[in-house]
Order: sequence, then structure tokens, then C-alpha cells
Amino acid sequence: MRRKKKADETAVNGMADETDRNAPRRRSRSRHLSDEERKLWREVVKDAKPLGRKRSVHAAEAAQPTEIPATPPPPPAPQPKRAPAPAVPSPSPAPRRAAEPPPLTGLERRTSQRLARGQMEVEATLDLHGHSQAEAHGALLGFLARARGRGLRCILVITGKGASPYARHTLHGASFYEVPERQGVLRSAVPRWLNEADFRAHVSGFQPAHPKHGGGGAFYIWLRKKR
Repeated sequence: MRRKKKADETAVNGMADETDRNAPRRRSRSRHLSDEERKLWREVVKDAKPLGRKRSVHAAEAAQPTEIPATPPPPPAPQPKRAPAPAVPSPSPAPRRAAEPPPLTGLERRTSQRLARGQMEVEATLDLHGHSQAEAHGALLGFLARARGRGLRCILVITGKGASPYARHTLHGASFYEVPERQGVLRSAVPRWLNEADFRAHVSGFQPAHPKHGGGGAFYIWLRKKR
């Protein structure tokens, strides 16, 4: 009995050993070094020089090209201060000219006919006998301005016929013209004066007078309306 039981145990152990041999081997776990092994290791590495990380980093930095800082450009040279240009005065506007009075327009046909027939009433009279040309010019202009200021329209200016022997035979008419026998200085000057701007400001037209008002030695002058 005991022998059989022992034989069975032997058989079972044999089968277990076979199973262990066929099973994959497990990796051995790391173990601690013994004191003897540590002494041996220290003898091996005591002459070894470690490669420091700092050294390799410095070597890599040394291998890299160093950047040369750019030289800043020189500051610009100061510009010389210019004296301010003198102020140019703006041209003064040209003085406005007074509006030229309109030219002589002449008389209306009906008015001219009535004057030629002596049918118009003379409102004021100026006699220039005995005046020089300069005196007569100023006297006539002042007389026209005052008469217009009073609102008059029809005035008579007597110049005289001159010293010509034919002057007393000169006929009157609606238009004035120069002929050799009409040699009166003022009689020739008054029509020219009446065409000047100062006189045109007051005068609308003129024509020789009717014989009853002086004929060839006088003029009817028609004034503009008072403003």
C-alpha cells in the first residue's frame, strides 16, 4: 500500500517536472548587487570621465555662427534753418469805376416837333454871353445839376451866334451842324460838352432853339428825370 502510494506520488511529480520544462520560462526579476559586485564596478568606472551636458551644449552654441549686430545709420545732418519768406501783400482790388452814364438818346419825335415850333415852355434859362470857355463849362454843368435837382425837364442855354456877318441869318432846326458862318466859340463848344460823361449824367438830348428863343444862338436841353 505504502509502496503504491509512493509510486503514485513519484509519477505525479514526474509529470509536474515535465510540465514545468515545457512551460515558457519567465523573465528573471532584477536583483540587487552584492557588496562584492559594487566594489568591482567602482574599480571599473573610477577612471572614466563623464560627458557633461553643459559641455555639449556650450560646444553646440560655439559651433553656431554668431550674429553681428547691424551698425545703426549715422543721424542725418541738421538742415540749416531758412529765414521765412517775406509775406507778399495781396494786390489791392482795382477801384471800381463809376458806371458810365448812357449816351444821349435824343428827344422823342413829338417833343422835338413841339420844341422846333416853339410850343414847349422853357422852365429855366442860362445866358453864357461874356464867359470864357473855362467859366462857361463850369457854369453850364452846375446849372444843369441844379435844374435837374429841382425836377425841371426843358431848359434854354444861350451861347450867342458869334461875330460872323451871317450869324443873324442862320436858321434854326432840329439838328445841329457846323457851317463856316457859325463861328461862335461857345456855340461850337456846348454840343461837345453835352456829350461828356459828366453832362450825360443829367442830359437826355438837345437841339437848336426856335427863333423866338434865340434861334441859332441858343439850345433847348432836355434833362433826365430826377432820381
